[in-house]
Amino acid sequence: MTEHFPAFPVDFRHDALDSRIVGRSESYFASDMLAASDEISALVRGRRLLVIGGAGSIGFQTLATLAQFEPAVLHVIDHNENGLAEVVRRIRSAPRPPKIGDLLTLPFDYGGAPFRLWFKARSADYDLVLNFAALKHVRSEKDPYSILAMLETNLMRLDTLAQLIAQSPGTQRLFCVSTDKAANPSSMMGATKRLMEHALFSPAVNWAPELGIASARFANVALSNGSLLQSWQIRLALRQPMACPENTRRFFVTLPESGHLCTLAALLGEDRSVMVPTLDPARHLVLLEDVAMAFLQSQGLTPFFTRDEDEARLSVERLLAEGKYPMLLTPLDTAGEKPYEEFVGKGEQELPTRFASLNHVPYIPPEDPASLPGLIAGLRQILASDGETLSIDRLKEMIAGVEAGFRDSHVASAKSLDQRI
Repeated sequence: MTEHFPAFPVDFRHDALDSRIVGRSESYFASDMLAASDEISALVRGRRLLVIGGAGSIGFQTLATLAQFEPAVLHVIDHNENGLAEVVRRIRSAPRPPKIGDLLTLPFDYGGAPFRLWFKARSADYDLVLNFAALKHVRSEKDPYSILAMLETNLMRLDTLAQLIAQSPGTQRLFCVSTDKAANPSSMMGATKRLMEHALFSPAVNWAPELGIASARFANVALSNGSLLQSWQIRLALRQPMACPENTRRFFVTLPESGHLCTLAALLGEDRSVMVPTLDPARHLVLLEDVAMAFLQSQGLTPFFTRDEDEARLSVERLLAEGKYPMLLTPLDTAGEKPYEEFVGKGEQELPTRFASLNHVPYIPPEDPASLPGLIAGLRQILASDGETLSIDRLKEMIAGVEAGFRDSHVASAKSLDQRI
């Protein structure tokens, strides 16, 4: 496979740290990307692309992959101004900068009034819209108001986007990234992303009938913004102890792999389906303690595992002198945490595609077709209210009206990740 790399605009080789973490030297999606290269080029070259949330880790990796195929227009929306500046710097500073006729980054809050007005004022429709905007951390499950913010970002603004795209007949394809946590969701974050899938595929939301729509659930993205592994890099730089959930297994993909996966799913994924990687639990589901070991070994260190926070905090310098580093093992007992990852929910069916690296999960609508628009209307009422009393239990019941299994699968806890290292 390596002999094809120089002629292909995307490099599939992993660096040493990525290879150590995921246990492979090349992208899991390399063969499928190579086989589909002509199709990808035909769908991207000279086309108009809009990437929402493009300053985030996965959004940037995807737009960077697509940029290599030289779209005519690449517009990037994100409320993170610094992140947008870095998007431009990284694209313009590449050894072989891609030829993009119109590269524009705009600091809009997805779904806000400036975004809506700007979208309506465009001179031409986008061929492809990719949406990576999300509140995506289980850690954010703190109180009813933070959960309401998740619902607004992950669900309500998608409903607004549907109304805008319905007025853009030239748009051919929409992709919105989901998460493995949407399968049998145990967290409010996972539930809001499952609701996002419903909003993407349900006929209750006013998407243009000719619009192709796809999504993807996938694994932890190693070293992405806000990830556990990125926190280890930061803790090491600050000489602070690291932390790792004990007896917890996760799938991992690298940052470049996340862009390869989303490129395939966005352009060539099955319509009205969620694409999932064909990662094998027996080979690819890894214990986080083993990942911690691999990460520290890549830094010339060995982990010193402890369950005592004080010991972890106070032993950094002493252990460093011995070539070791403190790694606090924490129990999996905070709100929404799952001991393992899964891509397919109860009652769903995973079906093969033409890609060896991807399967798809056909959409299953809620039992009550009116439940999703009812939820959206109820949330609009809450957001428009002035000081309405709100509780987690109330929001949970509203969510369960659409996703009934959430009543049983939700893992509630008085403990939060914010109470730990």
